[in-house]
Amino acid sequence: MIESLSTEQLEGILETIPVEISFVDEDDLVKFWNKHETRIFKRPLSVIGKSVQNCHPKRSVDKVNQILSDFKRGKRDSAEFWIDLRGRKVYIRYFAVWDKVGRYLGTLEVTQDITGIKQIEGEKRLLEY
Repeated sequence: MIESLSTEQLEGILETIPVEISFVDEDDLVKFWNKHETRIFKRPLSVIGKSVQNCHPKRSVDKVNQILSDFKRGKRDSAEFWIDLRGRKVYIRYFAVWDKVGRYLGTLEVTQDITGIKQIEGEKRLLEY
């Protein structure tokens, strides 16, 4: 539940979360992304307001379109992929975003370098300084 956040607080939260996020609206237009300077998949600022299909290699546009179509029709709520990129393991997830009455608002893309996470073993219960 959100009581009230300032724009500055919301921007701080979105830049602090340990994943890259992008939001594409119900018309497939890119509206937002965080971590501009450190993104795995960099995008020019000119992409804001343009079709998401322009952000992907031509060979993957059909898959992007299928995911978006499935989301809009309510056929699925998420899709996930992982790739090896420059010696790193990158986990990419897409989530359909719905309003309170079930209207499709768009798609949230979440990208994370999970190379270090995959190496975690055992437990670490206490904060070490």
